[in-house]
Amino acid sequence: MSLLSHLMPSALLHKLPSLPLQAVRQASKKAGGSTKYGSNRRGRAHHYGWKAQDGQLVTAGSILVKQRTLRYHPGENVQIGRSGDLLALQNGTVAVTCEPFTPDTESGHVWVKRAYGDRPAGTVIYKKYYHVLVQPQVGRFKLVAEV
Repeated sequence: MSLLSHLMPSALLHKLPSLPLQAVRQASKKAGGSTKYGSNRRGRAHHYGWKAQDGQLVTAGSILVKQRTLRYHPGENVQIGRSGDLLALQNGTVAVTCEPFTPDTESGHVWVKRAYGDRPAGTVIYKKYYHVLVQPQVGRFKLVAEV
């Protein structure tokens, strides 16, 4: 007995045309669509530049500047990241200043050596520095021992 004989009465089975039964194979994986950028990073925008302006309030860890080369230098409460980004170390207000800079290409940071290694020793350059000025705490509290 076949599967059709269980499902249909025998009177209807004789009226059906005889068709060969074949299994239809389905796709085992979805078709992969194309991606816009793929692994090519050069085609995407990097969004370099200022992320915080002079006088703006920032939180600790926020990015102040994204840069490819050493265009802006870290000042007070600012550190330079591995990719050259300037990061705020504490909460405060951003201050941008233009100061003289004498590159120390022998014992300085890797980024300083890369940017200023070809200049003669003792060269003075004026560069922009990013500082984060920390707001002083307001003394509105009293110690329990003083109350």
